[in-house]
Amino acid sequence: MTTAFHPLDRPVWHSLTSRQAHLALGDARAWRFMPEVNLFGAAAEDRPENLAALAALLPADGTLGLVEANEVALPPGAVVRSRAIINQMVLTSLSKAGAPVEFVPLSDADAPEMLALATLTAPGPFFAQTNRLGDFIGVKQDGKLIAMAGERMKPTGFTEVSAVCTHPDHRGQGYARALMQVVIERILARGDAAFLHVYPGNTGAIGLYEALGFRLRHAMTYTVLERG
Repeated sequence: MTTAFHPLDRPVWHSLTSRQAHLALGDARAWRFMPEVNLFGAAAEDRPENLAALAALLPADGTLGLVEANEVALPPGAVVRSRAIINQMVLTSLSKAGAPVEFVPLSDADAPEMLALATLTAPGPFFAQTNRLGDFIGVKQDGKLIAMAGERMKPTGFTEVSAVCTHPDHRGQGYARALMQVVIERILARGDAAFLHVYPGNTGAIGLYEALGFRLRHAMTYTVLERG
């Protein structure tokens, strides 16, 4: 594999080697996000020395996630825990609709509650310090976090919308769309393009994303590795 032309073909690599380098572990051969932030990593390209460096970033009791448009070679000593196709969608034009909601910025102090909500609703990989990836906002009721949305990977010129979730007891009130719209507006105001990832079978979420103005860009492969 050679380095892909478009940064979104290799969003992990282009995030870790640019605006999120402060969250990276590794060297020029391979990088990964700090394990407490998320599980994603990438090798420079599929050369033996790079794959060996990527393998060294795979914890003995943890996992490493790859998100790539092209087929990738398996690092030595690693086995595939799971592999799935995910749709990468890019915003073409933001469609504003729906009622706004009252939201609050989320900070490090909210991290435990953010992790609890993400663990309950499973919007995607979320860890103790995932909130360090970017700006997050949420809806609170009686002091408890019931919905949130935020940012994940940030290749130069792009920001991923992620961690969009609502507590099961509070769904159907438009929180996801309203929070996503705010997150997207902030991304656009910075001069970035918004993108996201979603499983093809999640038709409800895809319908929401399409209503907001997202369109399919590429089918990506999401691979989770562990030590053999």
